[in-house]
Amino acid sequence: MTHPGDEPTADLQLDDQLCFALYSASRAITGCYRAALSATGLTYSQYIVMLVLWEQDRTGDRTPGLSLKELGERLSLDNGTLSPLVKRLAQLGLVTRHRSLADERVLLVACTPAGRDLYRDAVTAQASVVEATGMTAAAAADLRDALETLTTRLRGHATPEPVETERAG
Repeated sequence: MTHPGDEPTADLQLDDQLCFALYSASRAITGCYRAALSATGLTYSQYIVMLVLWEQDRTGDRTPGLSLKELGERLSLDNGTLSPLVKRLAQLGLVTRHRSLADERVLLVACTPAGRDLYRDAVTAQASVVEATGMTAAAAADLRDALETLTTRLRGHATPEPVETERAG
């Protein structure tokens, strides 16, 4: 319950908010990726799915693909968001989806040769976005590391209970 005189003393200003700076930066960099990825035909969300699959391919891991669950965990996406992305990539011929022989409840996702062929275009798109930031590689790595630390802290922070307030009427 809030009482008169208990109002916060901070003067909330949009431009002073870390959340808004992160939101704005996220939208801006996603917009850069949208333009850079236009030659590939991928959306940003499809691109990050392909990044994980290309990464698996380049490690030399010859498993028959990543499970949808592993892919979702790596991207911090739930099945409801990830499944349509993977389905669309399969329709485009860039990934395969098949059931695991060991456990048919598990859906495995892997790059097709056409999906692998997009890798070079993605490297070009990435270079374009890096250039657009105007940051050195070291500055970009430092920012990424700071954001990863922030993400870890925020994910570990318990969600507070909602504050009850009196409503007029």
